Amino acid sequence: METRVLSTAGAEIVYDVEGPLPPADGRPVLLMIGQPMDASGFRALATRFPDRTVVTYDPRGLGRSTRSDGRTDNDPLTQAEDLHALVAELGAGPVEVFGSSGGAVTGLQLVTAHPEDVVTLVAHEPPITGVLPDAAATDRASRGFREAYQAKGWGHGMAGFMAMSSWSGEFTDAYFAQPAPDPAAFGMPAEDDGSRDDPLLSDRSLAVTDYVLDVDRLTTVPTRVVVAVGEESGDTYTARTARATAAALGREAVVFPSHHGGFLDGEFGWPGKPDEFAATLREVLDAA
Repeated sequence: METRVLSTAGAEIVYDVEGPLPPADGRPVLLMIGQPMDASGFRALATRFPDRTVVTYDPRGLGRSTRSDGRTDNDPLTQAEDLHALVAELGAGPVEVFGSSGGAVTGLQLVTAHPEDVVTLVAHEPPITGVLPDAAATDRASRGFREAYQAKGWGHGMAGFMAMSSWSGEFTDAYFAQPAPDPAAFGMPAEDDGSRDDPLLSDRSLAVTDYVLDVDRLTTVPTRVVVAVGEESGDTYTARTARATAAALGREAVVFPSHHGGFLDGEFGWPGKPDEFAATLREVLDAA
């Protein structure tokens, strides 16, 4: 693996290349993107594509990538322009993209703005609240864990996030009638360390969940767009947004093994089924 740095407007983007450029087999580069997850989250998945040239990266201001634009928000529009510059820097033509969570949203924006950059996008459980019928209630639910984070710190905020992200179905009165979750129930500390810069629990990533899908554009570009949902995700928030995003684009979500982080091994404490996940991703890409 070779680590490189790309200078873009207001940021130094660190990215990793595994395999030759241009790819020796003539296949497109496989670009794996997340948000707020950085390149480290794709180690398990990337190793399961030893025959492909795989590129992973840290979004600006996250992981090893720095920013000098004076901002702290994680905006898919800005990140998509960074990726546009990265694709050009690779110099290997249009790429295939696997986007996870917020990375799936950035991938959708990259295709919207620069469809010539992407042959196929697999958008795995993009958390776009606006496509849901209960969008207002969902905004209220997410505001709840952010407020808990601001008031009491990381453990309370993350416990609220876990409760919200694991809730099945629409956010009804039954959800809001629940007592605030106890961080200890999730194995998290209740003590407040004073930090308020977590990209998941603060307002810094609101642009991800507030992203507005450009349906007209995405249904007319030549890029093949596949929306994916985990078989174990049930009727949770990101499963519902995945299915609703696919429906808005006039298609059904493709079912992938495991859950929202189904491509992970045990490194981060939430193991999925990386072997099965990689096999399904390979099948989807090869079907193009």
